[in-house]
Amino acid sequence: MELQLLAENKQALPIVAEWYFTEWGYLRESNSLAKTRESLSDYLNTDKIPLLVIAVDSGEILGAAQLKYCEMTIYPEKEHWLGGVYVSKSHRGKKIAEAIIDRIISLAEQLGVSKLYLQTEHLDGGLYSCLGWNPIEKVTYCGLEVLVMERELTV
Repeated sequence: MELQLLAENKQALPIVAEWYFTEWGYLRESNSLAKTRESLSDYLNTDKIPLLVIAVDSGEILGAAQLKYCEMTIYPEKEHWLGGVYVSKSHRGKKIAEAIIDRIISLAEQLGVSKLYLQTEHLDGGLYSCLGWNPIEKVTYCGLEVLVMERELTV
């Protein structure tokens, strides 16, 4: 398995857009697959935020995650976020998400980020608790109850 930036493998964009729209597209009114694809074009960066990391094996896109700004509008002071962590259903349970998250953390540190935030529907923290993320609070956002978590980085 290889970890790449979306900017290095642009043909993965439609696949990631389809995943994201199928998984979370309903959360935004008047969203569409085309709008999701368009928004992902903002992530075609290699040396600045926002960016997106994908896991690839033998040309197959296995998963993705984003390093982004201000994912939750209720937290304007929380600047840097891990978001869009997704692994295709046929490849779950293979530690792909962990590898992608580690790469996002490494890139964030290289870019001078000292703290990352995320939101998860797993109110016990799920995988993120096992990876060193700390809970901040449970909130209802876009109609979902989520747990907001943070992680201090080494800059």
